[in-house]
Amino acid sequence: MKTARKVIDELNGKAILADEVGLGKTIEAGLILREYIDRGLVKKFLILVPASLGFQWTNEMVNKFKFEDILFNRKGRGWEYFDYQIASIDKAKRDEHAQYLKKIDFDLVIVDEAHKLKNRNTLNWKFINSLNKKYCLLLTATPIHNELKELYNLISILYPDLYSDFKNFKNKYVAGKHLVKNKENLQNDLEQVMIRNNHNDTELNFPDRNIKQVFVELSKKEKILYDKVTGYVKKEYQKRKNKNKSILNLLTYQREVCSSFEALEQTLRKKVNPGLELREIIRLLNEIKINSKIIKLNEILKEINDQVIIFTGYRATQNEIARCLEKQGYDTILFNGGFSSTGKEYVKFIFQKNKDVMISTEAGSQGLNLQFCNVLINYDLPWNPMKLEQRIGRIHRIGQNRDVIIYNLATKDTIEEKILNILYKKINLFKDVIGEKDDILNLNRDNLSFNSDIMEIIGESDEEEEMEEKIKELTERFQGVTGN
Repeated sequence: MKTARKVIDELNGKAILADEVGLGKTIEAGLILREYIDRGLVKKFLILVPASLGFQWTNEMVNKFKFEDILFNRKGRGWEYFDYQIASIDKAKRDEHAQYLKKIDFDLVIVDEAHKLKNRNTLNWKFINSLNKKYCLLLTATPIHNELKELYNLISILYPDLYSDFKNFKNKYVAGKHLVKNKENLQNDLEQVMIRNNHNDTELNFPDRNIKQVFVELSKKEKILYDKVTGYVKKEYQKRKNKNKSILNLLTYQREVCSSFEALEQTLRKKVNPGLELREIIRLLNEIKINSKIIKLNEILKEINDQVIIFTGYRATQNEIARCLEKQGYDTILFNGGFSSTGKEYVKFIFQKNKDVMISTEAGSQGLNLQFCNVLINYDLPWNPMKLEQRIGRIHRIGQNRDVIIYNLATKDTIEEKILNILYKKINLFKDVIGEKDDILNLNRDNLSFNSDIMEIIGESDEEEEMEEKIKELTERFQGVTGN
């Protein structure tokens, strides 16, 4: 109730609820909503969520807060006739629905996964900003991903007059693209608009995280394949650089070859008229029958006598993992963005009841409550630490009563190992780095810029030692992005 009272009594019912992943922002929002209704200050409210979380939110509101009259408006009908509604933001923002919603005077609007409002040029931001609302709650564990402008865009929905415009905000707090100035003053401003609790702030006894970094040795043929892909990427980088063409998609080849042969092959086969070098890479892909990462995954699973969640960034890898594990006798189920909201709830239900392994793409990293499971394997990892924290938050959350075990797989002597060793270890991600408001600001390096820098390092480095030295220098810049 501490958060609820602060929001209602001190923040005028307008706040960013930015608690760490797994601390129960849904529950906090429900407590605030219930308190407002009991005080007679809210009679009509709208909760906007990702489509996959609609049923979950509805269940929470009915079972925990006794909103029996709440409607999950899946079909988008009769917006004006229901006082208590939950809806998919993707459905609600469409013109045929938004035209009705913009005419309603809501006492309270709650937006889950509010980091999707970070860009004021998107339809998401414009729609939420246009709603008539007395009170508003924006829920996100990651109120800033890349730059301070994202934070400004969230604040301006709640308090448009706090800063006259972004130029005013920028003059106060932005020292450069990735530099913060007057940090103490910014922290004071945030106290007036944002509440963020980390695990240490609560009286709950959270289980520990047991992180296991697992390095995978490539076979001789796999190493030849990796080197050929790297060689192609270097040559293509120089060609595109000279012609001022985009280079970022070249990183996809590097990352896919570290994930699975199937992921890389699927991408390469989409190319029209692949050259000799790419045809040679495809030939090698078809020659290699055994993936060393899959072998290592099997070794890990043999040591675990419990349910397991596996995350990968690629659907082709997801399918290959499932195929190989089913051969070994594991009962698997897939989770990805291709399922409807009903389908996603069904997958979660079936996994909990009778499956050994759930293999998920990034679609499963937000909103799902999977604390009945305590083992997570990152088969490949995102280069954005915030996304990694979202994955871990599926099991390391309120209701978890066992220590969680997290395996991070990385292929040795590849760009994957270099990034993980230098970036993730040095920013100390797994020791509650993400949690304090100060630390959110410390992790504001633009992810696109970071990827561009990595691509440049790969393309420009002649020797392995040179590449490693440049990545270390980049990491030091990444860590030192804030000023005093």
